[in-house]
Amino acid sequence: MEVSRRSVLKGAAGFAAAGVGSGSVAPNIAHAQTAKAVGADIVVCGCGSAGLAAAVAAAEAGASVVVLEAQPHFGGRGIVSSGNIPLGGGTPAQVLASIADSPDLLYSDLTDWSIVQANGFPSYRYNDREVIRAFADNNVAIYNFLARNGVRWTRATPDNVGGNEVGNSVNRMMHTAIMGWPSARTGLPVAVSQQATTSQGPGFIYPLEAAARARGVRILLEHRLESLTRAPGGAVVGITASHQGRLISIQARKGVVIATGGGNGNVEYRRTFDPRLTAEYCSVAGEPWSFQDASGILAALNAGAGLAGTYNQTGEFGTNITKPSRIGTRYNYSFLEWLPTSAVFSLAKARGITVNNFQDVIHVNMIGKRFYDETAGQFGTNSAGSVRPYVPNSYLNAKNVNYNPQNWINAAMAGIDDGHNGGGPIWAIFDGAARARRNWNVAPPFVDPDGFFFEANTLEELAAKINMPYQRVPMPGANLVQTVARYNSFVGGVDTDFGKPSPQFKIEQAPFYAAWSTPVLHDARSGLRINGSSQVLDYTGKVIPGLYAAGESAGGFSQHGNARAITQGYIAARHAVGRT
Repeated sequence: MEVSRRSVLKGAAGFAAAGVGSGSVAPNIAHAQTAKAVGADIVVCGCGSAGLAAAVAAAEAGASVVVLEAQPHFGGRGIVSSGNIPLGGGTPAQVLASIADSPDLLYSDLTDWSIVQANGFPSYRYNDREVIRAFADNNVAIYNFLARNGVRWTRATPDNVGGNEVGNSVNRMMHTAIMGWPSARTGLPVAVSQQATTSQGPGFIYPLEAAARARGVRILLEHRLESLTRAPGGAVVGITASHQGRLISIQARKGVVIATGGGNGNVEYRRTFDPRLTAEYCSVAGEPWSFQDASGILAALNAGAGLAGTYNQTGEFGTNITKPSRIGTRYNYSFLEWLPTSAVFSLAKARGITVNNFQDVIHVNMIGKRFYDETAGQFGTNSAGSVRPYVPNSYLNAKNVNYNPQNWINAAMAGIDDGHNGGGPIWAIFDGAARARRNWNVAPPFVDPDGFFFEANTLEELAAKINMPYQRVPMPGANLVQTVARYNSFVGGVDTDFGKPSPQFKIEQAPFYAAWSTPVLHDARSGLRINGSSQVLDYTGKVIPGLYAAGESAGGFSQHGNARAITQGYIAARHAVGRT
């Protein structure tokens, strides 16, 4: 059946109307509009990794630049990241380490069909070749771009820490030193003795922001992209943004760069890729500093843009969906702890309890039943040396993999067989003995008692207390009692239900606890369809003149980390500046 452009745009408009599901609230916009209050050669939507790279690159090339940011602070997900930037192709750091790399090897790595995970899912097979070629050819330029704009590294040579889908052949991971910049996670600088060796996102976000302002870039905070303006000939010539309840028109003489991030926080948008991702998946890594509301993607869809990377978003590899090891808090991504001194702690509300040994807890679903081995991991990833021996594009790379799926996430999202999509909340159940054993603090600000952490003297009472918006059915107390009793019978023996290796600790000492342990959404690996110049394409494959996308707003490139965002922002800006 042929799908008309009209039907596609109608669907996109429906997404936009559906709004955001994980924390960002659409403004109440007055109908009054100011006429072209601001204009520039390049308008960048989003002030994170991709947006700041685009702004600095455009300004370096002599263009005037305006950057819009929906939040009251800049940095996007990049500033709360661990500052890991995988760059290869023969960078000065690789040369220093005597690592033989090249753009061709990097391209080969990131398009290798034969690399698969232990569950059979391929890491690179569905990457867009044109997009990857452009990335590989610009990596060395990006390394130098960051260096000349004040970014410092925690070490002079690459390692293999913190990356996935960055290529199997050689080490490429670099880490940005936070230096004296404040951590977004804490609101404070780290100790002076650790500033040059601590890797966090401020280590590249603040230098790029400073470089942008030094070159005259205007950054407008609390300005949310609402729509794109197209000329009669079809080119994008500006945008409409909302600010303090009013609409503002901004003219773009050469191009608009969409760098607003992905759509993982927009429930209806993300469910086009995975129907299971209903509202209870209310934690997206990077929130509540920035929200992945799909605003830029939806604005482009409403202007006729196409989508790409749909398989990369749903494929069971990488860190699109993660298993939390931080429990008892809504924002429970394992590697991001919010401290009370952070500027957004009033939204985050709790630091969370870190679980290092899942022998200390059991996981139950909404109705109080176990569903999988708690010690199991999340989906696999590929990085340097993951496949050994490795021959590029050899059938043996897949043939030699030992099949061993890690299905905790799928089991958690399977639901309770009541005909509803979505798995519902997952609760980590533990007792007073586990708390004492691990010295866990079960009081605020470590836990959020407003729906994400519960305590009781009996298991029946604990089940009855679990009442929060995403718990759509009450937890039967008898189920929880039976589940715990059966698990306790396995301790010191064999878990005949789910094969948890040698269960170690019974859950029997009051008080008892239930802590939020629901899967976390992380990487956005789908988005707007782009070409090698980061130009956005429509559903017929034609370029939309004047429109660009970068980072998590763009699809076609499955990789974790900031490198693709920075590189695509740089590519987009340089191409846009050259438009006539």
